[in-house]
Amino acid sequence: MNLYMVSLGCAKNQVDSEMILGLLKKKMNIVESVEDADLIVVNTCAFIEPARKEAIDTILNLSDYKKDGAKMVVCGCLAQRYKDEIVKLLPEVDRFITIDEYKNIANIINDVMKSNFKSTDNISPLDRVYTTPSYMTYVKISEGCLNRCAFCAIPLIRGNLVSRKIEDIVEEVKLHVSEGVYEINLISQDTTKYGYDIYKELKIVDLLKELVKIDGDFKIRLLYLYPDIVTDELINFIKDNPKVMPYFDIPIQHSEDKILKAMKRRGNREYLLNLFNKIKTLIPNAILRTTFIVGFPYEEEEDIDSLIDFVKEVEFDRLGAFTFSLEEGTKACEYPNVISEDTKQLRYEKLMNTQMEISLNKNKSLIGKVLDDVFIIGYDEESYMYVGRSYAYAPDEIDGCIYIAAKNELKLGQRVKVKVLDCDEYTLTGEEYVLK
Repeated sequence: MNLYMVSLGCAKNQVDSEMILGLLKKKMNIVESVEDADLIVVNTCAFIEPARKEAIDTILNLSDYKKDGAKMVVCGCLAQRYKDEIVKLLPEVDRFITIDEYKNIANIINDVMKSNFKSTDNISPLDRVYTTPSYMTYVKISEGCLNRCAFCAIPLIRGNLVSRKIEDIVEEVKLHVSEGVYEINLISQDTTKYGYDIYKELKIVDLLKELVKIDGDFKIRLLYLYPDIVTDELINFIKDNPKVMPYFDIPIQHSEDKILKAMKRRGNREYLLNLFNKIKTLIPNAILRTTFIVGFPYEEEEDIDSLIDFVKEVEFDRLGAFTFSLEEGTKACEYPNVISEDTKQLRYEKLMNTQMEISLNKNKSLIGKVLDDVFIIGYDEESYMYVGRSYAYAPDEIDGCIYIAAKNELKLGQRVKVKVLDCDEYTLTGEEYVLK
């Protein structure tokens, strides 16, 4: 019996898909072509409207490849949030599996396929079919979220915070390191809140203390930090521990107090400026990444101008932005939503043009310098150059990359020094630097 799977959305969803594959591989063959599949599995995202559209389009496109007797199941956030509504709208799907049902997914698949696939096993972080390259992986340390941001539907889909135990995460990371993984990316909806539900206090630093004790050649990257609990203890731990990359992914969504308050976000402009200044002062080589939402209710032109002043003052290394998307069931549905899509788009472009100039200037400052510890992630056939990343680039294809010329063949995951020769707003170009 052949299985074909598509995973949509974020890295947290990707980990779920890898665990589902890890369980199903025991009785099914995983195939690369949908045309060979007896079972098609689509793990969906439903965070915002474009994600829902992508999910539905993917389901409809893949349904065209269902051969005689083939089945399709849809799991993930779309199934969790809209199962009752979409059962009749998507008859192509043989079964929607909610996130709550993952603990019984093997037997659900058995019922769908009319097979003998009954299992007492649960999906497990220690039994995954990895879809990431061998040199890196994602480790999901918790599920759900305790925050109730006015724009966000994640708690409606994924529920409240559910953390894994420290010892379980340590066991998983030890396994990855023993298999040669170099880059361990810790992910969750709110990584800084890790452990609060089971230990009744913030435990991210305690987790890191245990992880850095693991023997091996590896680095840890933290993703998704909530700004008001990026503590001095966490900053100083990252500063003093070379196994933790000085990479601060802190989505703040806006800079202006009235918008932050409407968003139900903690903190204010002054706090945020002080936080980023503190990080840069204590860790000069720190990378600062954030995201913003523009066009949120109550936002005016003067707020965008002030936001742009904020961005110019902080000078983020990485910045992403979204135009506000109204999500049913969120607090923002109670607000007046009168900002036109055209206005949102203009504000978005104004913000991103500002960031492009900052990014270009930052990259220009690297020309002539040698970057240590750049790891090779691929080869670009058009430019005849290798593609690499350093600690300054997260693996989600948002941050950009480094193009590298080399006289000798380089291997995937190999780490090299690179002398920077040129750049644009999002990429660096250089050559392998070899000491003579």
